Amino acid sequence: MARSMRLGHCICDPKTPCPCDRLREQDLCPCAGERPEPPAGPVRLTQLVEKAGCASKIDQSALQTILSGLPSPDDPRVLIGMPAGDDAGVFKYDGNRAWVQTVDVFSPSVDDPYLFGQVAAANSVSDIYAMGGTPLTALSIIGFPIREVPDEVMRDILRGGIDKMAEAGVAVIGGHSIQDKEIKAGFAVTGLIDPDRIVSNAGAKPGDALVLTKPLGTGILAFAAQIDRAPPEAIEAAARSMTTLNKTASELMVEFGAHACTDVTGFGLMGHLSSMAVAAGVDVEVVWDHLPLLPAVLECLAAGIIPGAVERNRESSADRAVPDANVTPAMLDLCFDPQTSGGLLVALPADRASAFVARLHAAGMTEAVTIGRVTGSGDGQVRIITSGQRQLPSSADALAQSRADALVGPATDKDPVPASRVDEPRTTVQNNTEEAINMADEHVPCCADAIQPDGKPAAGSAGGIDAQKRFHEFLKAVSQPGALDAYTKQAIAIALSVANRCEPCLKMHLKKAREKGFTQEEIDEAAWMAISFGGSPLMVWYDKVKKG
Repeated sequence: MARSMRLGHCICDPKTPCPCDRLREQDLCPCAGERPEPPAGPVRLTQLVEKAGCASKIDQSALQTILSGLPSPDDPRVLIGMPAGDDAGVFKYDGNRAWVQTVDVFSPSVDDPYLFGQVAAANSVSDIYAMGGTPLTALSIIGFPIREVPDEVMRDILRGGIDKMAEAGVAVIGGHSIQDKEIKAGFAVTGLIDPDRIVSNAGAKPGDALVLTKPLGTGILAFAAQIDRAPPEAIEAAARSMTTLNKTASELMVEFGAHACTDVTGFGLMGHLSSMAVAAGVDVEVVWDHLPLLPAVLECLAAGIIPGAVERNRESSADRAVPDANVTPAMLDLCFDPQTSGGLLVALPADRASAFVARLHAAGMTEAVTIGRVTGSGDGQVRIITSGQRQLPSSADALAQSRADALVGPATDKDPVPASRVDEPRTTVQNNTEEAINMADEHVPCCADAIQPDGKPAAGSAGGIDAQKRFHEFLKAVSQPGALDAYTKQAIAIALSVANRCEPCLKMHLKKAREKGFTQEEIDEAAWMAISFGGSPLMVWYDKVKKG
């Protein structure tokens, strides 16, 4: 600290003056290793990260661009390496044995630390299973904000991972940890595989059936949980699925002579299936109605509760998607949903598919189902059709209607959130906005709320009841989604509230915006549109109301 004070800036960060604010305010020097005691009480891991689970991974398109042109080892012992884009690498070390290796790290997809460790382990070892290998050892990898989050959280994450690896028969023999602002965890896994029985992602053949062993929707539900819109039973079902090892499914696919396999994770069903099709030089067809789903996923799709990673996955692989005319954009969103510790996607002879699925069901994987087929040689196109047997709920408030008694935090505003505008929430959303929201324990009426829902004038209001009822209906009609979606209209409502200096209006619309998943940056930008017209008096007024 003495060196820093002599220099006038922090020796760890030259951009920070010394003494820094933390030293002045808390008498703590971070450079000397001094940290405040971490907060007590339970920790919700998904609230500490921007992107939950495999949605935190770099998108497929960007990754391919970055990796293109990088050198690959010129070694005949490398049977499958980076250029193949497969689930794991395979290195032959003697006549009939080979190593199969992978690594996987991501941010929390669940709130419970021990459960997150289990999910991270199941997800990491899945790549070995997707190749038909047997995992043997693992090294843990964890990023953690030491002293910002209680130490026992990190211990529980590691304990969960070690326990799940033990269930898989894998010994965790070491690891590596780094100080990080966001929690991340995973494992590097090494296993054995028979070089003559490798199940790569490139072996699919025309006529093969496509079987998926786990339900879809973990990305959608993880995002819904972050904004308190996921029913508890759906979160529990997702956790059970994510912590289930693909061990038995792997053993059975090898027994049934699978031609190809990949596990469905961060790139979504569409990303992984199209990669499989491209690698094999085939086209495939998927029946949307046959896709296995976790509870409440259809309701989330109908309500527009879609993580931003869906957009990134769409940008990466939409060019190979050929949806049927009856497949709606919301239905297609499911195919791009990033999965965490998803199931195996197996291509095998069609005459063996029914028996394979029956064995999976008998082993407890009751959601396993044939979702489509390999139609013939091609360039990797994925045709998505619908039989019309499964329909999305027709109302945008489907989630609230069907799960109202089970919601963690039911929303009071049921307008849909457009998928193209929703992204993972940031922790900063819960700062200034919540202060204003929490001020209103009771409903604070807005100017547009001067009429009761039944058409009767609010207490103290004047005017003819019929006229006011008609005016209320007009206001309600104006607020409904039309040429402008509900998300855009909510931003406009914030701007108009600021422009008119209506404090009750602003408080109410801040609350509604938060329920729709607005970030603090979006809220502030909407307000600043009004401030840009009204000048500094509006800026002062907005800051005062926002901070309470």
